[in-house]
Amino acid sequence: MFSFFRRKKSSDQSTSDTAQQPEVQVDEQADKQSGVQPEVQPDEQPDEQRFDEQVDAQADAPDIAPEPDAAASPEQQEASPDRAEPDVADVAAATDAASEEAASHAPVDATPPAETAPSASEDAGSSAETAATASDDAISAPETASSAPGADKARESSGGSWLSRLKRGLSRTGQSIGGLFVDVKLDEDLYEELETALIMADAGMEATTALLEDLRTRVRKERLTDPMQARAALRDLITQHLKPLEKDFPLNSAKPLVMMIAGVNGAGKTTSIGKLANAFQERGAHVLLAAGDTFRAAAREQLLEWGSRNNVTVIAQEGGDPAAVAFDAVNAGRARKADVVMVDTAGRLPTQLHLMEELKKIKRVISKAEGSAPHEVVLVVDGNSGQNVLAQIRAFDAAIGLTGLVVTKLDGTAKGGILAAVAAGSQGVRPVPVYWIGVGEGIHDLQPFRAHEFAAAMIGDATS
Repeated sequence: MFSFFRRKKSSDQSTSDTAQQPEVQVDEQADKQSGVQPEVQPDEQPDEQRFDEQVDAQADAPDIAPEPDAAASPEQQEASPDRAEPDVADVAAATDAASEEAASHAPVDATPPAETAPSASEDAGSSAETAATASDDAISAPETASSAPGADKARESSGGSWLSRLKRGLSRTGQSIGGLFVDVKLDEDLYEELETALIMADAGMEATTALLEDLRTRVRKERLTDPMQARAALRDLITQHLKPLEKDFPLNSAKPLVMMIAGVNGAGKTTSIGKLANAFQERGAHVLLAAGDTFRAAAREQLLEWGSRNNVTVIAQEGGDPAAVAFDAVNAGRARKADVVMVDTAGRLPTQLHLMEELKKIKRVISKAEGSAPHEVVLVVDGNSGQNVLAQIRAFDAAIGLTGLVVTKLDGTAKGGILAAVAAGSQGVRPVPVYWIGVGEGIHDLQPFRAHEFAAAMIGDATS
């Protein structure tokens, strides 16, 4: 009887399994059509294999853009391309996050990793590197200390650069004159070409004639045949010709030494005053400035800026009389025991007679404040002005009596031969000494005039 019921139960189960089999097949066919993977039971595959297969399936699945939110505007939908195309990098980031979460549940080891402790070799290397750095600092320290500029050290430390800038500024003249001595004979053709080059360099007829006559005499007397020897002879002759213009500035000739600075517009008077103030301070002098240029806009502010850079007192009056400013500056310099008082004046053309009369008035007022002042009357001229420099020197010298010159802007298109014309007294000009020449805008680019350096730059001699 029990066997009868057992057979009946098994037959019922087989009948029910047979009835359920078509439903499973139908479900599998529906899943294949919809693209849904069949569900895998947890006990059929390991966890790691199942997780890797899910990641691969997500990576291989076609990119399906999700439907945009109905509330979002078209601009917002276009501005967010990440919503339209999910990147594979996001899946990899999710994988890393899952790995970190799994690692966070792992037991924490109290022993620190071996990599956190620096090795002995790394310690030795870092120590050696530190020692090398310290030795470099020790070597660079005396070099820095030795490079500090002094009064005359500024010219010595930048001597090469100073000469190179001077030769570069007069490169046009140096090439036109020095280039004539290459692969030539010492004949009349060379002398004619030299005459043309010197005249084109603004040397003037007087200086050109004198230099060429002296060169012929030396070549004939010393029996020179090498063009380079003739070139060296010309350099020596130009040096001798310019030697009367070379004069050291008498800084300690009076106390206070009152300087009156004049010149045409744009020659560089105010800038030269600022550079000279720095040069005098490096020689230990106490300097005081007077802003006598009350005509040009911002001239007073420019001189005040130079005074601030050099830590120098500036006597100034807004809109005041330039003669009154000069008078107050001289009295202030005497009261404060200054060594040098420099008075700036407004730029003016020599043809402006009323302005030249005003310049004479400033000089008279300075003489009332100090009987022997002004001790130095310096004219600032632009080296690019050519033969016009002679007219400026002649006019200002007749009005206020010049004692020295400052030639600026020799770093541009200046020819330089104008100083040879001044030394020769061309056009009735008195050979006024040249105190300083400028070849740049730097504070140390204004240096005392040296005849041999200028002569070497004029003929393009790189050996001097």
